Amino acid sequence: MLPLLKAIFFASHPCQCPVVLVSKDINLRIKADALGLVAEDYKTDKVDVQELYTGLAEVLVSAEDMNQLFKEGYLALPGEFFPNQMLTLVDAINPSHTALATVEGESGKVVALHKLPHGGVSRIYPRNREQKFALELLLNDAISLVTLVGKAGTGKTLLAIAAGLQKVADERLYTRLLISRPVIPMGKDIGYLPGDISEKLTPWMQPLYDNFDLIFGTQDPSGKPSHWRRGHEELIEQGMLQIEPLTYIRGRTIPKQFLIVDEAQNLTPHEVKTILTRAGEGTKVVLTGDLDQIDNPYVDAASNGLTYVVEKFKEEPLAGHITLLKGERSDLAERAATLL
Repeated sequence: MLPLLKAIFFASHPCQCPVVLVSKDINLRIKADALGLVAEDYKTDKVDVQELYTGLAEVLVSAEDMNQLFKEGYLALPGEFFPNQMLTLVDAINPSHTALATVEGESGKVVALHKLPHGGVSRIYPRNREQKFALELLLNDAISLVTLVGKAGTGKTLLAIAAGLQKVADERLYTRLLISRPVIPMGKDIGYLPGDISEKLTPWMQPLYDNFDLIFGTQDPSGKPSHWRRGHEELIEQGMLQIEPLTYIRGRTIPKQFLIVDEAQNLTPHEVKTILTRAGEGTKVVLTGDLDQIDNPYVDAASNGLTYVVEKFKEEPLAGHITLLKGERSDLAERAATLL
């Protein structure tokens, strides 16, 4: 690559024509800068991360409006809202009196959140307001695309898997829970892994297995027996769960499945388009990711596929988005995500 840059640089000198190298490869742009060659990133597909749609809003309402929401379950509010936007309604007279609601995708009505199933969602309960909003989107069958963005430990993947298991194993609304993630290492790659495809994928998919262990209690330190718990191995044997890399998704048609794409911040807009166009009739797609943990050298917080989808789909009634704010993994994980 360095000889190519030298050739470009010296070829530009005889006619004194300005030469600008445009590339998404940050390493290539650094090399070009070292040679005195002007280098720029692509700007057309950039998203302003500071103004990125969060899916959240707080609205002051009257006591009468609040009572109507609790009594009738819906409310007509003036103002412009995005479809499936999540609202925190605050009583203008008594600010401590609040309610959680959502904007219905098609009608535009403000409706109260649905009550969670008895026993939680696959035994998982939301711990904060944003997690309640996320489950509302994940369990809404009218929403075909859900995007969840948040820092480490906010519960993005866990909530998505819990909702997927609820819809596939309990409600039988979808034929399979399909979970995938890009195979991109953090730091230096250790090279090829031995074994068959299942053995090769285990290190990449271990974060997903950890979430299944938490849901099923297969790593319960108390050691108490539980006859109804099923590990992810049994679900795979029954054909209800499939975990695979994104490498082989091109050309597929995925009908009536609950598709979760984890670590979507490492995908380019073109790759995300490829994934979404694989969705067949009755399929729900969930994209999760953390904009602070991008390992792909060719994208950043403003140009990755996840933020691109959030911005493009915010006005679509079939899509919903939530930015999760509070970490719930542990006090240490929360402080590390905030301070470092």
